[in-house]
Amino acid sequence: MRRRSRASSKPTKARSRKAKTRKAARHSSSSVDGQETEVTRFRRERDEALERETATSEVLRLISKSPSDLELVFRSILENATRICEAKFGVLHLYEDGGFRVGTTHNAPSAFAQAMARREPIFRPSPQHPLARVAATKRVVQISDIAADAAYKQRDPGAVRLVELAGARSLIAVPMLRDDALIGDIVIYRQEVRLFTNKQIELLTNFAAQAVIAIENARLLNELRQSLEQQTATADVLRVISSSPGELEPVFQAMLENATRLCDAKLGNLFLREGNAFRAVAVHGPSTAFVEWYRREPLIELGDVSRTPLARLAGSKEVQHIFDLREDQGYFEGNPRIVAIVESGDARTMLGVPMLKADELIGAFFIYRQEVRPFTDKHIELVTNFASQAVIAIENTRLLNELRESLQQQTATADVFKVISRSTFDLQTVLDTLVESAARLCEADMAAIHRLRGTNYEHAASHGLPLEFHEDMTKIRFEPGRGTIAGRTALERNIVHVTDVLDDAEYSLSDAVKKVGIRTMLGVPLLREGVPIGIIVLMRRAVRRFSHRQIELATTFADQAVIAIENVRLFDDVQEKSHQLELANTYKSRFLAAASHDLRQPLHALNLFIAQLRTETNPAERTRLVEHIDAAVGSVNDLFDALLDMSKLDAGVLTPNLTEFPIKRLLERMETTFAEAAREKGLCLRVVPNRAWVRSDFMLLERIALNLVSNAVRYTARGGVVIGCRRRGGRLRIDVWDSGVGIAEDQQRKIFGEFYQLAPPEPGRLGGLGLGLSIVDRLGLLLKHPVELASRPGKGSRFSVSVPLVATRGAIADAEPPATFADHVKGRLIVVIDDDPLVLEGMRGILRSWGCRVVTAASDSAALARLTEEYSQPDLIISDYRLADGKMGIEAIDCLRAALGSTVPAFLISGDTGPERLREATASGYYLLHKPVPPMALRTTLNRLLKDTKMERSQTIRRPV
Repeated sequence: MRRRSRASSKPTKARSRKAKTRKAARHSSSSVDGQETEVTRFRRERDEALERETATSEVLRLISKSPSDLELVFRSILENATRICEAKFGVLHLYEDGGFRVGTTHNAPSAFAQAMARREPIFRPSPQHPLARVAATKRVVQISDIAADAAYKQRDPGAVRLVELAGARSLIAVPMLRDDALIGDIVIYRQEVRLFTNKQIELLTNFAAQAVIAIENARLLNELRQSLEQQTATADVLRVISSSPGELEPVFQAMLENATRLCDAKLGNLFLREGNAFRAVAVHGPSTAFVEWYRREPLIELGDVSRTPLARLAGSKEVQHIFDLREDQGYFEGNPRIVAIVESGDARTMLGVPMLKADELIGAFFIYRQEVRPFTDKHIELVTNFASQAVIAIENTRLLNELRESLQQQTATADVFKVISRSTFDLQTVLDTLVESAARLCEADMAAIHRLRGTNYEHAASHGLPLEFHEDMTKIRFEPGRGTIAGRTALERNIVHVTDVLDDAEYSLSDAVKKVGIRTMLGVPLLREGVPIGIIVLMRRAVRRFSHRQIELATTFADQAVIAIENVRLFDDVQEKSHQLELANTYKSRFLAAASHDLRQPLHALNLFIAQLRTETNPAERTRLVEHIDAAVGSVNDLFDALLDMSKLDAGVLTPNLTEFPIKRLLERMETTFAEAAREKGLCLRVVPNRAWVRSDFMLLERIALNLVSNAVRYTARGGVVIGCRRRGGRLRIDVWDSGVGIAEDQQRKIFGEFYQLAPPEPGRLGGLGLGLSIVDRLGLLLKHPVELASRPGKGSRFSVSVPLVATRGAIADAEPPATFADHVKGRLIVVIDDDPLVLEGMRGILRSWGCRVVTAASDSAALARLTEEYSQPDLIISDYRLADGKMGIEAIDCLRAALGSTVPAFLISGDTGPERLREATASGYYLLHKPVPPMALRTTLNRLLKDTKMERSQTIRRPV
């Protein structure tokens, strides 16, 4: 048994040893695996630490290398944070004004990035949003699953964008704190549900601290840089002030440009106060429309910009800071200035700083940003300093200019003023003194003044010109043009300064200029209301430009020359006006005498004829007396017709009615009209036949011919008058020849003036009214028919009017059969309104004699009452122009038409020939006859208005209710 036991124990021991060996092997293998896992973990931690250190070093390197480039630093921080923390994308925000502004993003999905771009620059999240929690707690906020968060469940727009546009699930937001103040945050996102580890949170916290350091460094650096820039800008402004004493424009421009640039603005303007207005004296900005607006309209009246920032600044004398101009009251009210600033300059945020001198507002600085971003206190302080410098510059310039101007005026103008005061109306002496003083004080070798005569300029005065050059200069007449300095100055209406005429390609170098050796030239215009009435030209033989002071001095002399020329012109005008008034009084007296004579003669004859008519019983003799009465009335009508023609021409209501007709008609009318008058004076009247056709207004052309032939017969004592025609190209010249005394050359233009009369044709006999030829001249202008006069004293005269020719018609057309007269007056009901009983009685009688039914009344209401009683609808209305109680005939006709409910034909009669009455009547559309109205003219007018209307005797009007 014992042996068996030993024998059996061997295999057991062997198995036991094998088992131990396998166990030891398994333990050894497990130990090795554990060691390898630990090594991997250490390596991973080492690599992660190394990666963190590398990222941190890179960020620190960027901060030190580009301390002011925060965008680059933010991008590096966010990129490293996203990558190291195994996130998909990230956003770095800056905290401003209670909201978050995106500083930079990394790897944001495009749909999410586009949504962020569309929202407002400053994002103010709802209370449930993770960013709002960061702002409230200033602590790290981590959300394991945004889709399960309350913000998403409540459909917060920001949370919805994250989940549905960006696919974000887990996020962590780490605040960026400076002295416990939130200045931003870093947020990174995963697109799967997986929390961030503590080490990743620690890493993000370090990155946030680095971002804060970068922001602080940039702030300090910017402050330092701004301080240096301010010092540089101040030095630059002081340099401009010192280099341009007395010149404010470059100083203002430099100040404005520096203020705009240092305050990170885009636009600016500087105003100086002028009474109750402000003038833009400097403008800066990239917007052409903005700059051009202020250059085109620099003056701003405060009354036009009430309730605007400029008006508020003027009232308070305090800084005006508008965060958004689109929200300003002036923009809402549509003020053109504010609208122009916003829309042409894209201005949004505005800063206005007053320029004060001892509490007196003398101007203002305004700068603008093209985005809504308020200016800082430092910016306001900076612009205030510039405003103070501007006030100092203005005061220094004022004192310097006053001193300089005083010295220049005392030195340069004393002699000129003496001459002007001593020789007020001796223009040549004044111009000679001016040109000599200009040459001497401006250090010119030669000088000349040219004056405008018509459309050309000619020599008026000179100094220092060689004799031969002076003689050539006096013969020259030139128009504005670029070939000469004087012509170029007149053309440009501005100062022209040529350093060397030999190098000027446009200058036409004359032999005289070459001979004299002129090189440098200065042209200064003599401007009166913007028109160059003369030129001062200064010349040097050496190539040497005129200084700014000398140009100013020459401009002063030019102004004095304008004053001297204007004084003489005004004096001459006064003299001429006085002479014209004397002539007008003479003409008026002669006119009144002639008018009185011409009116009294027919009126005297009328009295005699009427007295005879009352007692005469012989029918033949009564007929003769009636004919004489008609002739006397015709004489009165002729006088009033002449006055009426002048009134119509003055009122501009004559409109030519152009037709084609044979000149034969006009010639026959002249022969018929004046044959008897010529025979009575023993004159031979000859009319030369002509078969030509012309185009004109027959009535107006007849009026011209009547006046010309009437004058010829009146002013010809012996011999005769010939009326004939001559072809001249495309025109027919109608000539009226007479063998009268002729007209002196100095009278030939005057006789076409109103009321101008030559000496009476015969001793003891008065001439006409002095209106005939004035009417001829003005009708010729109206018809565009030139009127000519050729005359020599003792040889007679020829008056002509030229009329356009047209094709001659055939013999059949020449013979014009008399028109059959159709009388449309008989049986018609005529309403006559006039406040004069005698006129009403006369009108009633003449109209009834023509077979008319007549209703007369003193007013439209009275006429309507009469018509209503008779239930009659009138066929025509005649009204006096002026009625009782100040009512006008136009109004009376309109009221009567309205009451009748019909546009009854109507016309006016008036004794007022004033131009205003003619214009009013023309504007109303009613035809106007002037008293005294010849019966034939009255009947013709009635037929003209009634021929197109039907007589409806049965028509009635409604009785007024």
